[in-house]
Amino acid sequence: MSSAEQPRDLAPGTQQLHGGETADLEVRPVRAPIHLSAAYTFESLPQAREVFAQRQPGFKYSRTGSPTVELLERRLAELEGGTGAIATASGQAAITLTLLALAGRSGQSPDGEPHPEVPAGHVVASQRIYGGTADLLNDSLAEAGITVTWVDPHQPDQWRRAATPRTRAFLVEAIGNPHADLPDIPALAEAAQEAGAALVVDSTLASPYLVRAGDLGADVVVHSLTKYLTGNGTTLGGIVVTTGRFQPSADPRRWPQLTQPRTRFGGRSLVEQSGEDGALRQLIRTQLLNDLGPAMSPLNAQRALEGIETLDIRMQRHCHVAEVIAARLAADERVGSVRHPSLPDSPDRQIAERDFPRGAGSVLSFELKGEVDAVERFFGALQLFALAVNLGDGRSMATHPAWTTHCRLSPEMMQAGGITLQTVRLALGREDPEDLWADLDRALSAAHG
Repeated sequence: MSSAEQPRDLAPGTQQLHGGETADLEVRPVRAPIHLSAAYTFESLPQAREVFAQRQPGFKYSRTGSPTVELLERRLAELEGGTGAIATASGQAAITLTLLALAGRSGQSPDGEPHPEVPAGHVVASQRIYGGTADLLNDSLAEAGITVTWVDPHQPDQWRRAATPRTRAFLVEAIGNPHADLPDIPALAEAAQEAGAALVVDSTLASPYLVRAGDLGADVVVHSLTKYLTGNGTTLGGIVVTTGRFQPSADPRRWPQLTQPRTRFGGRSLVEQSGEDGALRQLIRTQLLNDLGPAMSPLNAQRALEGIETLDIRMQRHCHVAEVIAARLAADERVGSVRHPSLPDSPDRQIAERDFPRGAGSVLSFELKGEVDAVERFFGALQLFALAVNLGDGRSMATHPAWTTHCRLSPEMMQAGGITLQTVRLALGREDPEDLWADLDRALSAAHG
């Protein structure tokens, strides 16, 4: 189906199979081919010159793109209702490149160029977030001069108060890790707009099937493709999707890295080259992805494309299993508090009903009653649940955040994030709920035996 013939409003199940397809290939296989080539030839030296000068589109080296990766980017942009996307080697790389583009030193200097004496920007971020993202901001991006303030995702006024003249991004997860917190994304979008910051939503735990964060006000949506989008635990990948809301020329002095003429880009601004919507994507692709190199391989892109084809069916099953297990745990006296938005007493139930009508994901957490030795007995007795830190797989996984995914958080951040030594995170897969409950019941008995 050519892009000219394709209807604009395809249902998710159809987009998962046909989104982004074009009729440009002379040979048209049903399944898109994998383009395994590090480099691409040019018809002439003038063409090579124009492609490298970014005055003409074209593939030159797989570090910045390939036909297989480009199809994945088009498909994800379409599923998210976005305007374009950049694939990366991992979800961590997607967040890193996005925050460097928005909050790096070049965005704080009048001429849009990075100067060593110019301080970098500032990020306001949710304190209930994946531990790897916290490590990234507290350590590696801090090395680049980017500062961060951690705030409660449920309190938009805290985000407003945390913003400074150097703030360039608000970062929040659509479904928080590990407690499945649901922020009020429209309220945070309003707060970000007031602060002149871009709202970046990590929608990894939701997927575009459960929520399209751009429809709720996000400027940029990022995913770890490793999780629900691929769905089988085999492939690393990430994606950055722009939603069309971010307009740097509305405040050009705030976004000089995009609005001012840049030496690297031939004395032209990125807005001039790629338009309001494309400027941020061009900065991420042609500078940061090119220079830092976290490129997605064509093989991994193909695996992600295969996974996306069944996204809707898989997410329905994931959510059903999670709701059944959450309800069973909430009724069990051996368990303390259980956190999942589907529960009647969840503080996020109203947001779940408003923004997540298809389900609020398959990650939940609970507090196991007892001391640390009970926690160790619980994990030791599990048989179906894998003790692993991934999620989004068909297999259910159990994790102890305090000793694994969030182990490098400070005691203050651990407390703010609601993580204790008794916290257990479950990433529910697609097994039969009765079998999973039997495994949990046996482990809970072992914990309290």
